[in-house]
Amino acid sequence: MSDQFDFIIVGAGSAGCAMAYRLSEDPKNRVLVLEFGGTDAGPFIQMPAALSYPMNMSRYDWGYESEPEPHLGGRRLATPRGKVIGGSSSINGMVYVRGHACDFDTWEQMGATGWGYRHVLPYYQRMETSHGGEPGWRGNNGPLHVTRGTKWNPLFEAFKDAGEQAGYGVTRDYNGQRQEGFGDMEMTVHKGRRWSAANAYLKPALKRGNVTLIKGALVHRVTFDGLRATGVEYEAGGETKTALAAREVVLAASSINSPKILMQSGIGGGAHLAEHGIEVVADRPGVGANLQDHLELYIQQACTQPITLYKHWNPISKAVIGAQWLFFKTGLGASNQFESCAFIRSKAGVKYPDIQYHFLPFAVRYDGKAAAEGHGFQAHVGPMRSKSRGHVKLTSRDPRSKPSILFNYMSHEEDWEDFRTCIRLTREIFGQEAFAPFRGKEIQPGNHVQSDADLNDFIREHVESAYHPSGTCRMGATDDPMAVVDSQCRVIGVDGLRVADSSIFPQITNGNLNGPSIMVGEKASDHILGKDALPASNAEPWLNPHWETSQR
Repeated sequence: MSDQFDFIIVGAGSAGCAMAYRLSEDPKNRVLVLEFGGTDAGPFIQMPAALSYPMNMSRYDWGYESEPEPHLGGRRLATPRGKVIGGSSSINGMVYVRGHACDFDTWEQMGATGWGYRHVLPYYQRMETSHGGEPGWRGNNGPLHVTRGTKWNPLFEAFKDAGEQAGYGVTRDYNGQRQEGFGDMEMTVHKGRRWSAANAYLKPALKRGNVTLIKGALVHRVTFDGLRATGVEYEAGGETKTALAAREVVLAASSINSPKILMQSGIGGGAHLAEHGIEVVADRPGVGANLQDHLELYIQQACTQPITLYKHWNPISKAVIGAQWLFFKTGLGASNQFESCAFIRSKAGVKYPDIQYHFLPFAVRYDGKAAAEGHGFQAHVGPMRSKSRGHVKLTSRDPRSKPSILFNYMSHEEDWEDFRTCIRLTREIFGQEAFAPFRGKEIQPGNHVQSDADLNDFIREHVESAYHPSGTCRMGATDDPMAVVDSQCRVIGVDGLRVADSSIFPQITNGNLNGPSIMVGEKASDHILGKDALPASNAEPWLNPHWETSQR
């Protein structure tokens, strides 16, 4: 094939893989996908239980971290982004959350016309094959398989029962009509393997013959003729090359790299570009602004029965689990171990859930680096809608240089109040009768940490990113000076260029971002192809009828 294509997609991540699949359905369309990372083959990525490995391997991760965070005592927080086929869907925790219906209605109120819940629900249904989800609300014929765990451990059930005992509702499908409540967590795992966007979308697309994938391609910039994007300049195998796009260039390079590439291409705040000697193509000060993320804490409790994953925290057990997975794709290796969860509201007057729980029958850090001594269990908990906003900026015009990332975490007093509430509500849940047969001492924060000041100290020292950066190329109205793309994902002020990934979220969604990122790729594909959007849904999501007066 020549170096001229109809469409060039930058980034083979969650949204990029979905677009490669949809744009190549018409055999006339020639699609080029440029990805800096390499193959996703091997057990570290494909085995669900090995999830802590790939995000700590420089082979698969860009290795970004934040600037010293001023409200967290100057800590730098890791900001992993997938540098591999499948992008972050190949290194994430495989948790599948669509987001709450109200998230998307909020997007629409913020200027993302046509992205309300009624508009995005049909795309979620198109992309999914749901195993065990709520009929009528879920898809059953899409590329993305979504499954539930075996609930092999009684602690998963105890967590749900404790929520009910504490007065919260139960949801049979938080991705269906009702998000609020305690329920089974869903994962992007299929037949025992990580079902990344690469497995679901890109590999089938590559079999069609009209998709070209170039690995090891570092994109320098989008090329322009006047205000029209004409292609992409990239480096591969030590050579600088140019690929031409007859129709469009689409950036799907993550909420960190998409704004970085825009700025390297002359689209961003004029003054910031001038600092780095970059000629301005379009002065869009919103590029790199509006950076959002979710933070979380691990509330850890000792377990009095030897039933947790700690019994497998040894080389022999790991080898047995690995062998069972390798030969049969079954056993503990076939789950991410996040099998129960909850979405609750922090207080009366909050319309829809603003706290998320992932429950784990093990007391360990997400990156697998530190296990608490002995048997324990933990809840990952954090607020979903912080008002804190940060930015991504260039440090140099050299495409190889890492960007400056500042989240400005915990910069609002409400963030501290929300996290203290998270800790106290979690203690109440762990204190319920359902946990009585299992409950030992509180490992973290520890019973001595009770006052607001002590809780704040614990939060400052222990809060971690949930790895959900988003919002840096915000979608909005064309007359909004801080919007970067319009409601069809077109970059405002130029032609032939779109952005479609988590960077376009006007506001971070409620929960993990892989699902919404793939949905963006699905919906953007129809816009790119000039197709009518799927017909809007008239399904009515559930809201707690007493939300104004009751917390649960």
